[in-house]
Amino acid sequence: MSHAPKPIIRLEDLQRRYVMGGAHIDALHRVDLSVGGNEYLAIMGQSGSGKSTLMNIIGCLDRPTDGEYWLNEERVSRMDDRQLARIRNQEIGFVFQTFNLLPRMSALANVEVPLVYGGIRRKERHALATEALEKVGLGDRMNHRPPEMSGGQRQRVAIARALVTNPSILLADEPTGNLDSSTGEEIMGLFDRLQQEGNTLIVVTHEQHIADRASRVVQLSDGDIVSDQPVSEN
Repeated sequence: MSHAPKPIIRLEDLQRRYVMGGAHIDALHRVDLSVGGNEYLAIMGQSGSGKSTLMNIIGCLDRPTDGEYWLNEERVSRMDDRQLARIRNQEIGFVFQTFNLLPRMSALANVEVPLVYGGIRRKERHALATEALEKVGLGDRMNHRPPEMSGGQRQRVAIARALVTNPSILLADEPTGNLDSSTGEEIMGLFDRLQQEGNTLIVVTHEQHIADRASRVVQLSDGDIVSDQPVSEN
């Protein structure tokens, strides 16, 4: 009898179909995927492979047409908009290629944004956001605004914002896409450390050297998972 822990994420027979101009486009075909706690997963694929659709469904930014999505044993695929908003705010930390920071607000205020939506009081927000910024090495830049920061520093602010709610998973979409190679290496080193500290990471990328840092790589093509292998066996 197996006593393996239940996965944080479980996708079963997941399908996403779009209707465009009367035609049906299947972005995902009956995908099955499980992600364990503290796992470091990379999702790869060319443009049109379905990786962005899969990321959007995992991040509760889109809904599956059919199939099931379970997150921490909650049936996300059957939730209404209000329930999905709660999952996005509390369970998932997003890191985007374009940072998505508010330019007129300080780093500290940007990191506090998810806590504002979560109804956390100001004093606690300040303490949690300060802790998150210190964790990513920006304790001395908290009062700077994004235009006063380098690309790498802005991405660190975005990572701090993603971490501040202590989410179940950290979901990163091409996190080094707007950074030079040296800064990108620093950011990926930060992801390595976060995984070692117990965070569950899912990184969507088309770059092999980024995927190679993960412990497992899922490859998509035309809406299907065509490979799912530990990095050491790739």
